[in-house]
Amino acid sequence: MTAPARILIVDDDPDLLRLLAIRLEGAGYHPIAAESAEKALGLLAVERPAVVITDIRMGGMDGLALFDAVHQSYPSLPVIILTAHGTIPDAVAATQRGVFGFLTKPVDSKHLLDEVSRAVRVSSHAAAERHDEMGVLTGIATRSSRMQELLAKARLVAPTEASVLILGESGTGKELLARAIHQASSRRDKPFVAINCAAIPAELLESELFGYLRGAFTGATRDHDGLFAAAHGGTLLLDEIGDMPIALQAKLLRVLQERQVRPLGSTYAREIDVRLVSASHRDIEAAVASDQFREDLYYRLNVVTLRVPSLAERRDDIALLANHFLRELAAQYGRKLNGFAPDALASLVAADWPGNVRQLRNVVEQAVALATTALVPASLVDEAISHQSKQFTSLEEARRRFEHDYLVQLLKITAGNVTRASRLARRNRTEFYKLLQRHKLEPAAFKAHAR
Repeated sequence: MTAPARILIVDDDPDLLRLLAIRLEGAGYHPIAAESAEKALGLLAVERPAVVITDIRMGGMDGLALFDAVHQSYPSLPVIILTAHGTIPDAVAATQRGVFGFLTKPVDSKHLLDEVSRAVRVSSHAAAERHDEMGVLTGIATRSSRMQELLAKARLVAPTEASVLILGESGTGKELLARAIHQASSRRDKPFVAINCAAIPAELLESELFGYLRGAFTGATRDHDGLFAAAHGGTLLLDEIGDMPIALQAKLLRVLQERQVRPLGSTYAREIDVRLVSASHRDIEAAVASDQFREDLYYRLNVVTLRVPSLAERRDDIALLANHFLRELAAQYGRKLNGFAPDALASLVAADWPGNVRQLRNVVEQAVALATTALVPASLVDEAISHQSKQFTSLEEARRRFEHDYLVQLLKITAGNVTRASRLARRNRTEFYKLLQRHKLEPAAFKAHAR
């Protein structure tokens, strides 16, 4: 039996709220009442309804502001606005902004239910598409409304040739989403090639991307096509694009504009047909503002932005993902496990997860490897979480620590002489001063220490 559609109704008039709830419940719906827009947004974060009905005039956030907030996070969720001040200009303005329906108070019961029925049909169709995309966007398990909206956007952009920029913390599954987009595109039968721009030394990254000819540099003993050529006809993921050196960014921009690559040591360019997807855990807009990332390249990459929520922002997925990993890893380790004990699942849901989904999988793997009972106990889960938390350091934090210690060593060696220190670091003085400011290091303190 299908569960009744959930309808979120929002009004600061408790009598009208009660009346609407009675009408909707009598028609077979499951009404959820919120006496303010702010409370409604909190309820939406927990579970997504089929339709939102809101008054336009309320204390605090009004109905149109609520619609804007809903539409930004859940663009396919129908919103019906009620008002006692209905005019044609209001209705036109509201519908032009994407409001699903616009009804005047006192609301005719039949008109309301007809509009709700129409909205539920639209919402059900969108939900079916989101369910379909779970098959099309393979490998992504979720029941989170935020993730479902993300997948809906990914499903829309996948068949296009638009460049996609995927943002999110380390371990959230950015590469998994990129692969899913590739698999849902017309390029699915062609290569998907991924490269982590932060994992390859800057001096090698250019040759890896664009290729080189034998003899182009010391050690080039054979021709190498490069990853753009390897991804020809398919999709190239540039992971951690925010870490790409600024000089290489200019060359990448030229490749994207001309759709040609010239291998190192070559006098000719070759045509490429590649769909580009980029990913980063960094705030690229902030990097653009601080001149660490080219603005023209950013706009070339950022045709469509997809932001992957952290695991803490999708806690309703933790049990689902944990059980998925448990089944997968139990099969891999040859263990007969039936699941997690209830208090073990509670520990998983309550954890901080700075390493996101990747860290969750590591915790489950440790627990599976050590489990001796059919149900994984809380003691194993707590031990694995504690172990991971102690050893886990994000890439960003590791870089920050390394950079800080590196700068401290340089300032000690040069007794706070910024000119000498910047020369040793092979950075210009202006850029070096910015690094010192970022880490709140005062060269004068090292001069005094040297004395």
